[in-house]
Amino acid sequence: MTRIAVIGGGRIGEALVAGLLESGRASKDLVVAEPTAVRSELLGERFGVRVTDSVADAAMGADVVVIAVKPQHVDGVLTDLAKAELGDALDQVVVSLAAGIPIARFEAKLPAGFPVVRVMPNTPMLVGQGMSAIAPGRYARPEQLQLVTEMLESVGQVVTVAESQMDAVTAVSGSGPAYFFLVVEAMIDASVSLGLTRDVATRLVTQTMLGSAALLDESGQSAVELRAAVTSPGGTTAAALRELERGALRSAFHEALHAAKSRSAEVGGTAD
Repeated sequence: MTRIAVIGGGRIGEALVAGLLESGRASKDLVVAEPTAVRSELLGERFGVRVTDSVADAAMGADVVVIAVKPQHVDGVLTDLAKAELGDALDQVVVSLAAGIPIARFEAKLPAGFPVVRVMPNTPMLVGQGMSAIAPGRYARPEQLQLVTEMLESVGQVVTVAESQMDAVTAVSGSGPAYFFLVVEAMIDASVSLGLTRDVATRLVTQTMLGSAALLDESGQSAVELRAAVTSPGGTTAAALRELERGALRSAFHEALHAAKSRSAEVGGTAD
């Protein structure tokens, strides 16, 4: 069995561990590196996996080393990984879930020719509904990319993109849940202003979003087609959509995603 080391026991690291176990991975094949004692104890008790405070200890002997830490902690992790003598005993691959950090930064600090796969996940992986985009480094082989794909499919869906598209992916699916939650928040507030209780408004909006997403996913129709099917000429939906268009909703999303892409490039040092 593939042995997987998860470096970082935060929410994303925990979600990956939970998904891997749910998909049938044995707890003995997983190890987590987490320096915070309280968090370490919680993960060990909740999932029955080995948890260590040493990055080098976790990575030693692992087939896949997943770096699931905040971007500012990546360099420290790479320094610690150097102590693990990566690549000496096994054909290992490093998988980065750290937002904005380019593959070249990992390849420069890891042993020459070391395979790296960059991933942009999102928070719905916490409930097994994540969207992950993966980009292979220069030395990652097809079978390693497939291994990473299968690992991430335990917590959602996966697409493969060129690394040059990662800033755009970050703007769309990486930050996307926040846009969705903002729309939900706005709809709930507006519903309350119509006289509904917040509990009822929350239930109405949440289920409407869930049902609409399922319909879009399963119907085979485009968002344009489904929107048109709900919009009768001169009806209530048409009146509402007219106000949203008047409020420049499309333009706001266009500017928002471009801003997110630009910021992602700045963080990763890839901005023009």
